[in-house]
Amino acid sequence: MLGALGISLWGCGGDSDGTTSAGGDGGGGPAAGASTSSTSGSGSGSVSAGPTGSASGTSTGSDGASTSGAGGDASTSGAGGGASTSGAGGGASTSGAGGGASTSGAGGGEPITCPSPALRAGDTNKTITIGSSNRSYVLHVPAAYDGSKPVPLVVDLHPLGGSGPSERSGSPYPAQTDPEGVIMAFPSGLAGPSGGAWNVGPCCVKNTDDVAFVKAMVAEIQETACIDPKRIYAVGFSMGGGMSHYLACHAADVFAAVAPAAFDLLQENVGDCNPARPITVISFRSTSDPIVPYAGGHSAVVSGMPITFLGAKSTLEKWGEINGCTGSPSAEDSKGCSTFSNCEGGVEVALCTKQGGSHEPGNAAVGWPVLKRHTLP
Repeated sequence: MLGALGISLWGCGGDSDGTTSAGGDGGGGPAAGASTSSTSGSGSGSVSAGPTGSASGTSTGSDGASTSGAGGDASTSGAGGGASTSGAGGGASTSGAGGGASTSGAGGGEPITCPSPALRAGDTNKTITIGSSNRSYVLHVPAAYDGSKPVPLVVDLHPLGGSGPSERSGSPYPAQTDPEGVIMAFPSGLAGPSGGAWNVGPCCVKNTDDVAFVKAMVAEIQETACIDPKRIYAVGFSMGGGMSHYLACHAADVFAAVAPAAFDLLQENVGDCNPARPITVISFRSTSDPIVPYAGGHSAVVSGMPITFLGAKSTLEKWGEINGCTGSPSAEDSKGCSTFSNCEGGVEVALCTKQGGSHEPGNAAVGWPVLKRHTLP
């Protein structure tokens, strides 16, 4: 049944940009000497990475976008080439209309220096080399992004057989996040037995460390986009939902919250799910999903890589246990969401169930509001 785990090719067109070929070992994380390149309608180029492997490709945009202070006292601006500073809590705010970087203090934390010039709106195909693997992703910059203040980053992960470009075409999230100036990234998995896939332990592509890849990609994006490091999120459909669960388990130091759709935790690797801190998880499932049964069970879609889904409700209960939630989840609300709200660290664990339905990407209009109200501590 090739439709399983998302090989139904939802959102997977004939796009080849951003896909990667099998072979090579993506393990080893953001190694020194990694290089990146980018192509877009306005230019292309490549840059060698530094010790963290978080280099960036060509950056385009208008110079010196001005900033303003939120709830501040006085606001001044100058036409010089100096740095621009924005205070998020109060006090004076200054901005320079030159080409300098912008610095913003978010919620009293460490100041965030916004890269300059600001990225221009549009989609850019990016490549990062980690070890012997060339990995790719689509960087999406919405028209509402001006580079003057830190914004969230949403990493959107494709289903089995998909790619970053195909996920960009089919994802429901840009419609929700674009008006808020949120940057999005659509990475491509390496090719496994059933096409583009993610390594979540027992399945679905070997010899690659996708957690290291995603972390390196996030670090690279932070070099050219003004990202709030406390507001980085992962979403995904089907196999991409599986990778979202996996990132919650193994990269809770980077991601503030995740929203998997049409996938569960797996019996084979749930014992290794030990996040560094409590993390918000909102899952979307349909009771009539023919690919990932709502009740869970065995799947042997990917040759030689059998897995066992915990089931939608058991996944809710397990995340509640992992996050130290007490009491019982709420009754389903009007959107079908049942939630553990009394959890360690103030996180939430929710399961949003669609009665009937099919193998679906979830409701971004419900998911995004939940995600964005949670930040890293």
